[in-house]
Amino acid sequence: RYHYQPRGITLVISPWNFPLAIPMGMTVASLVAGNCTLLKPAEVSTVIAAKLAEILVEAGVPNGVFQFVPGKGSTAGAHLVKHRDVNTIVFTGSQEVGCQIFADAAILQPGQKHLKRVIAEMGGKNGVIVDESADLDQAVAGVVKSAFGYSGQKCSACSRAIVLESVYDSFVSRVVEATRSLNVGPADKPSTQVGPVIDANAQQRIREYIAKGKQEATLALEMPSPEPGYFVGPTVFSDVSPNAAIAQEEIFGPVLAILKVKNFDEALQVANSTNYALTGGIYSRTPSHIARAEQEFEVGNL
Repeated sequence: RYHYQPRGITLVISPWNFPLAIPMGMTVASLVAGNCTLLKPAEVSTVIAAKLAEILVEAGVPNGVFQFVPGKGSTAGAHLVKHRDVNTIVFTGSQEVGCQIFADAAILQPGQKHLKRVIAEMGGKNGVIVDESADLDQAVAGVVKSAFGYSGQKCSACSRAIVLESVYDSFVSRVVEATRSLNVGPADKPSTQVGPVIDANAQQRIREYIAKGKQEATLALEMPSPEPGYFVGPTVFSDVSPNAAIAQEEIFGPVLAILKVKNFDEALQVANSTNYALTGGIYSRTPSHIARAEQEFEVGNL
């Protein structure tokens, strides 16, 4: 016989970059499966998570089944992760914090009779392969939208375009022109396509990566950043080495690295050469390449 039962208390630790969709999905999934649920949102998205809490109360979630627990991640989040009464931890955020949660959750606390389960989605350094058969109109539009939409602040944003050498120069020049046409400005203006980044720390970190990129690769385009505000203009690097920091480390901002490869074998090799495996894409009209990507491109979402 096989039957399902709730695991117990779920701790949801949600990110700021999808401040409604991700906490909603994680929280409701836990509740539907019969678990009491604690929602600890990222600090900078506390107000939106509070609105989600109001919606759940209005929808009739029984008293005591759902709790909204705002607070500092380093204190409230860490305390809850280690608490003996928590059964499942669902986390979306950085690799550094996710790995710490795994480590802390593995320690059996006094009086704890279960092993905690951790479901973690941790960052990305997502590659899009563009081969010689690709429709470049589609590829350029798709890469630009993925790299610079939400100011590059999606864990699934394209941060590496891996392009076969026969179409590389054409692809780079077209990406640069398409990026140059983007409107950078306040998020409340309907005409804006690239808004600010989340805060001053993020702005500073992204600018440091851009400075590093200028030493490692060729700066193909750096758009100006409006003042004042936490803006970073979309930035494109070409001639990027697969081992460069801007090709290996998560930047979480509007920075695109374009890498040149000789053939499709090398494209897959470069695509799989980072510590991240969240999402990936391929632009191709060659059925054998698409079939190989399905088998060999090591990502959760292709």
